[in-house]
Amino acid sequence: MNAKTTFRNSLMALLVSAAFASGAAMAQAAPQTDVPGHPRVNEVNNRLENQQDRIQAGVKDGQLNAKQATRDETRDNNIAARESADEAKHNGHLTKKEQRNLNKSLNKDSRQIHRQRKH
Repeated sequence: MNAKTTFRNSLMALLVSAAFASGAAMAQAAPQTDVPGHPRVNEVNNRLENQQDRIQAGVKDGQLNAKQATRDETRDNNIAARESADEAKHNGHLTKKEQRNLNKSLNKDSRQIHRQRKH
C-alpha cells in the first residue's frame, strides 16, 4: 500500500467514526421507544430515527460523504429541536398543524437523502 492509499483509508475510517458518533447523539435526542398516547410525536420521532439510519447507511456504503452526512444530520437536528419546542408548548403533544409542518420538512430532507444516495 502506498502512502496515498493509507491516508485515504485512514480518512474514510475517521469520517465514518464521526458520522456514527453524531448519529449516536441524534439517537439520544430522539426517544428509541414510542411514547404512549402521543401518536403524532411517535410518528415524527420514528421518521427522524429512520432518516438517521439512512444517513449512516449512506456513509457506510460510501454513497454519502462526511460533508453531506453532516448537512443532513444538521437538518434533522433542527427538525428535532422544532419538535421539542412544539411539544413544550402543548405538554408533550403536537398539534396536527405542527405535525404537518414537521412532516413537510422531513419529506424535503428525505428527498435530499434519496438524491444523494442514488448518485
